[in-house]
Amino acid sequence: MKNILPALLITAAFLFQQCTSGETHPKTTLAVPAEKDTTTTVASPTPTDTKHAIDDAATIMARKEIPVLCYHHIRNWKPNERASMKDYIVQVADFKAQMKALADSGYHTISPDQLYNYLTTGAALPSKPVVLTYDDTDEEQYSIAAPEMDKYGFKGVYFIMTISIGRPNYMTKEQIKELADKGHTIGGHTWDHHDVRKYEGEDWDKQFTTPKEKLEAITGKPVNYFAYPFGAWNERAIPELNKRGYIAAFQLSTKRDPQQPLYTVRRILVAGTWSVPTLMRAMNNSFH
Repeated sequence: MKNILPALLITAAFLFQQCTSGETHPKTTLAVPAEKDTTTTVASPTPTDTKHAIDDAATIMARKEIPVLCYHHIRNWKPNERASMKDYIVQVADFKAQMKALADSGYHTISPDQLYNYLTTGAALPSKPVVLTYDDTDEEQYSIAAPEMDKYGFKGVYFIMTISIGRPNYMTKEQIKELADKGHTIGGHTWDHHDVRKYEGEDWDKQFTTPKEKLEAITGKPVNYFAYPFGAWNERAIPELNKRGYIAAFQLSTKRDPQQPLYTVRRILVAGTWSVPTLMRAMNNSFH
């Protein structure tokens, strides 16, 4: 086991480079949303409160998409950094410029709960909403991204790969709890970044249930949201996520599925080569 875990960690850390996928996924007709209760009307329901009705998939799809940005590494490029890595490494000065540009342009960060309530009930959002998400538990997301967001009152969503917790260059339990205590959202990102399209048998509990329970024990808060490794999903994963208490999931690889929009919420990867104007154009052009 001593030899296996480090190997798994190295593999997991490397695999995130392949976050996007052009694979077309089959659609599912699983009826995940709860049946409408026409006797109850609440402006902004608690996402996990099943007494409240949520809108059907067609209504959710008709609502304008909210920009969701995905970050990985936030650090300066190393000498002779591989070109393939630069898409996943936003340099520190560039990240700071992006946060300032979002604030100067009037953007307001929203939580996944706010996004969920908007999508499922039409609940109001602040002007120019955006969701900032971070994948894979990298330490600089705590030491660099969080303080920079603090300058503007921004909050982020941290999708945690639990195998990496406490290892060199990754966040500790204490740092994850601190982020949660400060109002950031902690979400699931599997145990070891294994592709959900390959799961069989015990994989579902290993990758969905155990990480969720571990993160809830660390933060003392429910973990309701999930990000697919590599941004890639398939229809078999959706009922498995749903029955384990995840109420929405974020992907990078395809358009939203019209039957399951809550489990195929779109994000865009912020590439390390993007300028601020490029980021702004991508936000405006990618979400409709």
